[in-house]
Amino acid sequence: MKSRLAMRGISVIELMVVVTMIGIMLMLAIPGIGNWMSNSRVRTVGEEIQNALRLAQAEAVNRNRQVAFVRTTATPARNAAPSASGTNWYIQVLPLTAAEGATTAFQDTAYMQGGTFSAQSGAAVAGAALVCFNSVGRVVDNAATGLGADCVAPTTSGDPSDFDVTLASSNRAMRVELFLGGRVRMCDVNATTGQPNACTP
Repeated sequence: MKSRLAMRGISVIELMVVVTMIGIMLMLAIPGIGNWMSNSRVRTVGEEIQNALRLAQAEAVNRNRQVAFVRTTATPARNAAPSASGTNWYIQVLPLTAAEGATTAFQDTAYMQGGTFSAQSGAAVAGAALVCFNSVGRVVDNAATGLGADCVAPTTSGDPSDFDVTLASSNRAMRVELFLGGRVRMCDVNATTGQPNACTP
């Protein structure tokens, strides 16, 4: 026969202690979860910029034409005005230049694809409004984009163009670096120099 102690259930006091401990643990975990979500949003926007730049570069090589990656505040569409504060983006084939054999009869441009950098994320993006890739995937200067703004390439191979992604509620800032030769990489602005994910000094 079982003793009275072995058959005894959980008292209300014991249940309240357990519930209180679970509540305390949740309260300690919630700020960490919020910070993790903010950091995740920053990284997602950085990856979207990186992927859009690589897509523009691949289209330039595939089409054997200059292609622009454009940030805009307008709805992504052909010839939408570039803006350095734009949260929308699009990719467009540029008019042929004189060096590429332009004629008055063949000045076609084509809108290819567009999107929004995580519209609901609240992340801010700082960087160039317009980047041009040539037919071998290199970043180039172009004053004849037909978009009302010029493409400006990095001045040296070791000094990339930067797209910085920040969020007020995040302790992380990401940067997408675009090098003169066409290399695109994402790095952590807060990483210590020498770490693999550190940005170019």
